[in-house]
Amino acid sequence: MRRGLKVSLVTVTGAALTLSASGCGGKKAGGDDSGDGKKTLKIGLAFDIGGRGDQSFNDSAAAGLDRAKKDLNVTTEEISAKPDEPDSDKESRLRLLANKGYNPVVGVGFAYTASLIKVAKDFPKTRFLVVDADQCKVEGPNVRGACFAEEQGSYLVGAAAALKSKSGTIGFIGGVNVPLITKFQAGYEAGAKKAKPGIKVLPAKYLTQPPNFDGFKNPALGNEAAKGQLDAGADVIYHAAGGAGIGVIKTVGAAKKWAIGVDSDQYNQPAVAEAKEFILTSMIKHVDLAVYDFVESVAKNTFQPGTKRYDLTNDGVGYAATGGKVDDIKAKLDELKAEIVAGKITVPTKP
Repeated sequence: MRRGLKVSLVTVTGAALTLSASGCGGKKAGGDDSGDGKKTLKIGLAFDIGGRGDQSFNDSAAAGLDRAKKDLNVTTEEISAKPDEPDSDKESRLRLLANKGYNPVVGVGFAYTASLIKVAKDFPKTRFLVVDADQCKVEGPNVRGACFAEEQGSYLVGAAAALKSKSGTIGFIGGVNVPLITKFQAGYEAGAKKAKPGIKVLPAKYLTQPPNFDGFKNPALGNEAAKGQLDAGADVIYHAAGGAGIGVIKTVGAAKKWAIGVDSDQYNQPAVAEAKEFILTSMIKHVDLAVYDFVESVAKNTFQPGTKRYDLTNDGVGYAATGGKVDDIKAKLDELKAEIVAGKITVPTKP
């Protein structure tokens, strides 16, 4: 942390949320004077299930927040979602932050979309961001939605999987069977078949069905699913399962087969240290960039409502080359990326 930067980080318990979330109304947004004449931006961030430390989606959002702490004059408050909570809890969480004067407020995950749009109407002077806006749609003059071309990044790691597979069979494990995650599957399968038309892609395995979202947080579920696909002959397995994907990576690594990470570059993450040499690549989804861009726009008074798409054209998605495991096929992957950017390849969003 840089000297002179004023940062406070608070974890709010469920009890505090219950006691403080009542009441609404447009409390004046803004921040405090830092003492040096600069306004301190107060950022409130509501995580998805798993919170900071999931070493995947939420941690990518946290990285954007951490960058804002380093570069901008901010204070922050973080709250995490609870498993199997109703939408009313998400609304209360966002309303709590707005009532306490946090501006901007970020909801991490598509499940926040409806609640965030509702709360934003009651706080017209507060700027809101929902990451992974549901169906890439938001409304309101003070709301921005960040959406990602997950299918494009998945296309590239699908090509990598096919090119590196020795058995000719690869697999995909999704956390929860929702439209957002099927985009990962669609891109992965298309990229694999483009790179090696004869590749066998096992039927996709989804860990849970909504409204059960354990598939994004329970590593044991990932472990069992990975065992099944390994037994079926897969020697490369891509997960889009958040925290549950830790179980996938560990199990695949223990079998000395290739695992593909998601959202963050998972190669150097402590939770999968024993399997790092078997992490082929990761599909990177720059949630950190979306969070930082939004916070910076509020700080500089350049905020614009509506949706912003992050894809291969602006490096909002991509693949990791850490560890050098894809060095021998990088030229081919970059060729495919260029064709997608040029519009020569249209990546499907549905399997």
